[in-house]
Amino acid sequence: MSKRLIDLFAGCGGMSLGFQNAGFNVIAAYDFWQPAIDIYKRNFNHPIIKKDLSKEDISEELIGMSPDIIIGGPPCQDFSIAGKRDFEGKRANLTLIYGNIIKTVRPRWFVMENVYNIEKSPIFNQVLQIFKSAGYGITKHVWDASYMGVPQKRKRYFVIGRQNSPDEFLLEELEKNLSKERMTLARYLGNEKLDTEFYYMHPRSYARRAIFSVNEPSATIRGVNRPMPNGYTCHPADKTKDLTQVRSLTSKERSYIQTFPKDFVFVGAKTDIEQAIGNAVPVKMAEYIGRTIFNYMTLHD
Repeated sequence: MSKRLIDLFAGCGGMSLGFQNAGFNVIAAYDFWQPAIDIYKRNFNHPIIKKDLSKEDISEELIGMSPDIIIGGPPCQDFSIAGKRDFEGKRANLTLIYGNIIKTVRPRWFVMENVYNIEKSPIFNQVLQIFKSAGYGITKHVWDASYMGVPQKRKRYFVIGRQNSPDEFLLEELEKNLSKERMTLARYLGNEKLDTEFYYMHPRSYARRAIFSVNEPSATIRGVNRPMPNGYTCHPADKTKDLTQVRSLTSKERSYIQTFPKDFVFVGAKTDIEQAIGNAVPVKMAEYIGRTIFNYMTLHD
């Protein structure tokens, strides 16, 4: 039986591709940022629909599509440590909008993805109550993508709901197949190795290191990709102090760290491409979550 999926706040398609790889039939996606939509259209056959979900109620539209599962990552800048931590901001409101869409459409399953510190937000408790009032059992947890086949230390919060289920119904299944070791960039790329052992990733502040080795997971890929500044002063934890051996990563290489495949096409202005890559859910992380859900649906639904 086809497991019909709709992706809200789809961005350039990290979640869509991961769940598609896991076996789901992605029938539609929604986003409002045109650069991400342009990338999405180049890589998927199903439609992506441009709608501002803060202004347009698409619930009836979604009901007409009869999805088995709705997934989505409402924009997270207001919750993110990279943003302003505005837990009552406009973007935070999109989380409530997502919750109300789920409550109205009532798919059998839903997945909501966000930054790991979303629990600190009062909005988060509100949206949980919306899910619970709609009859969903909730599995929620922070996972590190590097234990799901992603060569990146990226923590993300997932809320997974299934109608008429006990809370934490899926937690054991999600935990049992996690890798015992973090994925390194060298191991992930295999024979397609970078031409450098060390690379520069612009830190959030110079209190953090910026030079990494391919023999470890990268730091979290963000929406900016700046070159190493002239006169860069090494951090004590940098993996090498020989700056002649260090270069920045290309946009395409950064997409590999987000586990987009090599044939995934990125179009548009460089700054938009970097933002789209940084905003995405790592494909392999989404695939791990998606495959666990797919297998559970096959056995129990």
